[in-house]
Amino acid sequence: MKFKNARTIVAVVAFAALAVCLIANVAAGTWCGFGADDIAVLCPVGALLSMVAAKTLIPRAVISIVVAVALVLLLGRLFCGWVCPVTVWRRVKEFFTPVKKLEERKAADAKVNQALAAEEIAALKEASSGHACGACGACGTKRNAKFDSRHAVLGGAVLTTAVFGFPVFCLVCPVGLSFAAVALLVGLFGAGDLNWSLLFVPAMLVIELVFLRKWCGRFCPISAFMSLFSRFSRTGMPVIDNERCLETAKQTACSRCATVCSFDVNLRHPDFGELPLHDCARCGDCIDACPANAISFRAVSGKPAPFADAFASLRGNGTAKECPAPLALDDLEPEEA
Repeated sequence: MKFKNARTIVAVVAFAALAVCLIANVAAGTWCGFGADDIAVLCPVGALLSMVAAKTLIPRAVISIVVAVALVLLLGRLFCGWVCPVTVWRRVKEFFTPVKKLEERKAADAKVNQALAAEEIAALKEASSGHACGACGACGTKRNAKFDSRHAVLGGAVLTTAVFGFPVFCLVCPVGLSFAAVALLVGLFGAGDLNWSLLFVPAMLVIELVFLRKWCGRFCPISAFMSLFSRFSRTGMPVIDNERCLETAKQTACSRCATVCSFDVNLRHPDFGELPLHDCARCGDCIDACPANAISFRAVSGKPAPFADAFASLRGNGTAKECPAPLALDDLEPEEA
């Protein structure tokens, strides 16, 4: 089973389980506040905003933030890739998007990523063998945004909470709105409760997940909070085997891993991704897409070597491993990898 389908199943099952508990009045909470009675943790952003609104430290909120930070240090942004309800809504959106439009978007992304890879490979080939390309950085141009809009949204959420005295963002958070939609449907069909929220909640979800297409990478304050600590996480990361990778072993521009990444991370050329490598959500899409089977999850990984260093090492001294599949890029599709 492909990782993308597995992630969707996990997210659907998790959401459905909590939704059933909500409908059956079983005290399990939602992802905004998971648990029951005294054994419960809050969403870290919701916990932070609740303390800002109350202008005091709240023990449960502090504990919730500590637990969230510990989980991020251990698992990075795995919640975003495997559990968050937004994953489900994105798959629903893909289902209703014309196939031709999806293919055109994918082809455009592939063209950009391959061009960037080809440019760096060409620069490295011409570079003098007497200097360390990875150290000087002259052979590549960073594409990571200098200004991360997610952190601006997080700051705005804190500011509006301080001004208005309640967590304003929690009213429009797509995670909370997903469970609010369930509660509203239960009220509508169970008690005939008809109110304006039945229009507001779906409208906000459509605005955030359809019109703000890159919600996770550009707007989500929960993602912003996680990224502050995920930079220190080195567990469960996808790792490239440079002796199999087409770009280092065969000097062929590929970047399939960057094209399929739902979270705008470029595993092969981290500086070229819209988000840095530590924002990886462990989704596994890059593993499925790699035509050379060069990517795999690793329990614990060190800091990856810069592409320039890996390229120079393989070109100068390394020998490429023989891959189980043909390495002609045009003849390979991610589905066949």
